Amino acid sequence: MPGRTDRHWRGAAVLGVLLIFAAVGVLRLAYWQVVMGPDLAALGMAQIQRTTDMPAVRGDILDRYGRVLATTAYRDSLGAFPDQIDDAKREAIVQGVGDILALDEAAREHLRERTLDPRAKYAVIDRELTEEQSRQVRALISSQRLVGLELVPHAVRVYPNPGGQPGTSLASQLLGFVQKDTGTGRYGIEGYYDSILAGTPKRVAVRTGGSGGETVLDPGVDGQDIRLSLDVSLQLQLEKELLLAWNADEAKRVSAIVMDPDTGEILAWASVPGYDANDINGTDPSLFLDPNVSEVYEPGSVMKMLTATAALEAKVVSPESRIMDSPVLRFGPDKVRNADRTGMGRMPFREVIAYSRNVAVSKVARRLGRNTARASRVLYRTWEKLGIGQRTGVDVAGEVAGIATDPEKKPWAPIDLANRSFGQAVAVTLVQLVNAFSPMADGGTRVQPHFLVAVGDEARPVTEPVRVMKKKTAKQVRDLLMHVTGGVSYYAEGSLIRHYQVGGKTGTAQIWRHREVEYDPDTFNFTFVGFVGSDEPEAIVAVRIHEADPEIKGPGDLRLKITSYELFRRVALGVIASLDLRRSSDPNAGLPEKGSAAERILETAGKRRDTGRQ
Repeated sequence: MPGRTDRHWRGAAVLGVLLIFAAVGVLRLAYWQVVMGPDLAALGMAQIQRTTDMPAVRGDILDRYGRVLATTAYRDSLGAFPDQIDDAKREAIVQGVGDILALDEAAREHLRERTLDPRAKYAVIDRELTEEQSRQVRALISSQRLVGLELVPHAVRVYPNPGGQPGTSLASQLLGFVQKDTGTGRYGIEGYYDSILAGTPKRVAVRTGGSGGETVLDPGVDGQDIRLSLDVSLQLQLEKELLLAWNADEAKRVSAIVMDPDTGEILAWASVPGYDANDINGTDPSLFLDPNVSEVYEPGSVMKMLTATAALEAKVVSPESRIMDSPVLRFGPDKVRNADRTGMGRMPFREVIAYSRNVAVSKVARRLGRNTARASRVLYRTWEKLGIGQRTGVDVAGEVAGIATDPEKKPWAPIDLANRSFGQAVAVTLVQLVNAFSPMADGGTRVQPHFLVAVGDEARPVTEPVRVMKKKTAKQVRDLLMHVTGGVSYYAEGSLIRHYQVGGKTGTAQIWRHREVEYDPDTFNFTFVGFVGSDEPEAIVAVRIHEADPEIKGPGDLRLKITSYELFRRVALGVIASLDLRRSSDPNAGLPEKGSAAERILETAGKRRDTGRQ
């Protein structure tokens, strides 16, 4: 019987089907191994290992001489394994730990009943022990008198220098602090330079299977140290002087800044009251804000120096130009008055500034243009050049721009021009005033205020100064500042320093109360901005006494126990010592101006004291 002819085809068909199944299997296997392989491997590894981040060591903050302002230290937290502790041992822990931590009876009971609950696998007894507490606990664990406990070290931010105010750390508002739960810098220098100080964490994969071990996924980078222009010794002295004025004047706050006008380096910067950055628990959050950059206020008559700058630069007056100072200047229903409610008659412009005459300065402001609109633009442009109404760019967190109305966006009325010429209806920060006065002392160039000197061993690039006024104008304005302190008796007596060049200007301003929509008649902001040096200005010093109630109140006479210009002098003496400034080559430096009212009055007063006459 002949063979069947379809066997060959049936075999081929079966083989084809088998090949198809094989191909599908190979493709499926390839899919799981090649396409899904990494995901499956990751899923498998996730079951036998965990990924964790190990924080980088935060960089130190140093002063200009390398002294530590902020650093990282290690403290222990104390933990327990309650389910491994029997009742007898539990009571020993309550007594031993309770004594070391100085717990009262209620805290001991909480430790006994809640923290050491035998149903819990792990409990935290204290998150941060002192070094002495850690030593005592470690000794008891080593001696096996306490069991079921562990000490876990963790990094903490430490501010090692006590501040000038008891219970505070040095430069607390300037430096800020590090948030313990996140390790993030908050406020001040810590906040501004957080990315440099913090570094990046090390990431590791820890295997939990029998083999154990770990794999470094990312080595991370420790934070870098930064060096600031601050001088620890001057900073401490400054804080002590501010504390003295704060207590004497019963002010809400007292603040100050010391800056090198040549470089823009800030040598000291403080505000009292401060806080302890090592322990911020319970601290009033308002103390975290640094008023030197975050609080604006109407500065009063210090702004007359900017009006003088505009007028001298525009050549609408000279220092000897005579201006009529009357008791009142009217603008329809509005009026401007001098603080003492009097007029001093026709007087040189230098005396207008020295005796801080509101009416005469308002008249000079009107000369800046043919009409109010033009004069307003000229004054505002001077503000802009000197940094008013804009952030200075100082490298500390929280800086605000202030309030300065642009007359091209919102035209000024004649009364607005007058008021703004002597420091009302404009709001500034203290660092803006330092920035604005720096060109007056340094030949007309403005520098960038800053703290950062170096990152690690790499020096910070120096920012080139910008010319904002003519050299002649700067010289004239500086002479005006020296005439204020050398020509007016009470300023001379309160601010001059024998053998050193001193100049400056005061500002006294009422405080606007928004709720009452009026000025507070009792409290004032007192400001003084000036310079000190040997033959040239070597430091700008700005002080502000916030919201103080003068002990003497009279027309043109608001007297504090420590005035703003007296506080300036005390700070300037610290600057002289810190910078080791040599005496001026001018034999008249630090003496009242020759032929001035200050010389006559102080000489007479000195003679009276010498002879016992009153």
